[in-house]
Amino acid sequence: MKPTFWRDKRVFITGATGFVGSNLVSALTKHCPNVVCLIRDEVGNSLFALEGLNRKVVSVRGDLHDYFLLERILCEYEIDIVLHLGAQTIVTTAQAGPIETFKSNIEGTWNLLESCRQYHKAKAVVVASTDKAYGTSDQLPYKEDFPLLARGIYDVSKSCADLISQAYAETYRLPVCVTRCANLFGPGDLNFSRIIPGTIKAALLKEELQVRSDGKFLREYFYVKDAVEAYLQLAEKMVEEGLHGEVFNFGADHRYSVNEVISLIVKLMKAADLKKRVLNQAQAEIRDQYLDAGKAKERLSWEPRWGMEEALGETIGWYEEFFSKSKASVKKEKVVSR
Repeated sequence: MKPTFWRDKRVFITGATGFVGSNLVSALTKHCPNVVCLIRDEVGNSLFALEGLNRKVVSVRGDLHDYFLLERILCEYEIDIVLHLGAQTIVTTAQAGPIETFKSNIEGTWNLLESCRQYHKAKAVVVASTDKAYGTSDQLPYKEDFPLLARGIYDVSKSCADLISQAYAETYRLPVCVTRCANLFGPGDLNFSRIIPGTIKAALLKEELQVRSDGKFLREYFYVKDAVEAYLQLAEKMVEEGLHGEVFNFGADHRYSVNEVISLIVKLMKAADLKKRVLNQAQAEIRDQYLDAGKAKERLSWEPRWGMEEALGETIGWYEEFFSKSKASVKKEKVVSR
């Protein structure tokens, strides 16, 4: 990230209160005074709320279904750069509610892209896809020119948004690039069905860890701070070099099975007494996934900076503080209620 690049830029972020979005806003507002965020729901214990980021940005209430709101935001705030992270991102929620997932992830993306096309002044539009857009492949690691063969509800919704983004870049010369990141983790992720926050929570609160898969699924785990740097570095290159229509994989160059991740967290937390139950219910999910990020390294001069143990250590520290404050808050409420 080049701090001087962002000082005079006007940036619009969707999904700002989510896990990755909150981390992105937190990093960006240190250098950019002109950030506009689309806020659908107020999430009281999100990183966005905990860090008081609402006081550092312009918050616009609404959602991606409202095309005319998106158009108004772009025009009224004279946006230069759009970072589109807004989506329904939880696999189990997608399976339970496919219609809302398709509306959020597919319709929401075409609404945003069309509003950018009509506005025609944005210099860069970064659309967050995912490694899950590739679907199951006999050949790994995934490369950007692999076909998108997604089959699950969430995976297909992201494949569609991915392809639509590329179509807008190709057809209308819209300055769009797509990111496909590996499994993200780090401070602020409150989706405890994911293995890393779920394991840390179970260890801290002395709960039983329920593993949805058989524990042998292989994944590449990517620290959120490296992802934030990737998004910002890509946007910089897009503006400086006129880059558009490209897709970039971002990952960490290391992969682990679910069981290996659990063991590593147990070691770091000294939680040998952690109890776990293997449910083996993740039947509709891709078994092995990892990326080749060589293109990003070559074209963007980007590199992941965080090792797995270092990133997990910082993440564990964040959750320790988070649950400590949560307990203190509960105790305070009980005292007041008396």
